[in-house]
Amino acid sequence: MRAVIQRVTHASCTVDDHITGKIEHGLLVLLGVEEEDTSEDLQWLGQKLINLRIFSDEQGLINKSIQDIQGNILLISQFTLFAQTKKGNRPSFLRAGKPDKAKPMYEEMGKFLSDGLGKTVQMGIFGADMKIDLRNDGPVTIIMNTKDKDNF
Repeated sequence: MRAVIQRVTHASCTVDDHITGKIEHGLLVLLGVEEEDTSEDLQWLGQKLINLRIFSDEQGLINKSIQDIQGNILLISQFTLFAQTKKGNRPSFLRAGKPDKAKPMYEEMGKFLSDGLGKTVQMGIFGADMKIDLRNDGPVTIIMNTKDKDNF
């Protein structure tokens, strides 16, 4: 699994002129699922997202988690995080999980995060043409990959 995590002042997802998810102050998480991903990957990344200390404390130090600030999460599926650009100029997405694997894991991540935060995580629609609006706060953007846990 790969995730691009952005600290935001607000973010929303729109599909066919309908807002499917909207948050104020929190995290926009773009999530890519790989065919080899497991429940262990999901739990590791989910715990990291809930406990990641990237919000400012009273002294202005980046020292608080999404739980600490009672923030929200907007979770968006994004298979393009597994783009391979080694050959030619057209990306290949062969490493991205097929929908029958990726969709249930995306939905499970939404449930895992909701349970961990004690509130509903806002989501996009898997496989839809989504329009994402956001204001990155900081900017703070972090990339995580469960296949490279030693570096995170």
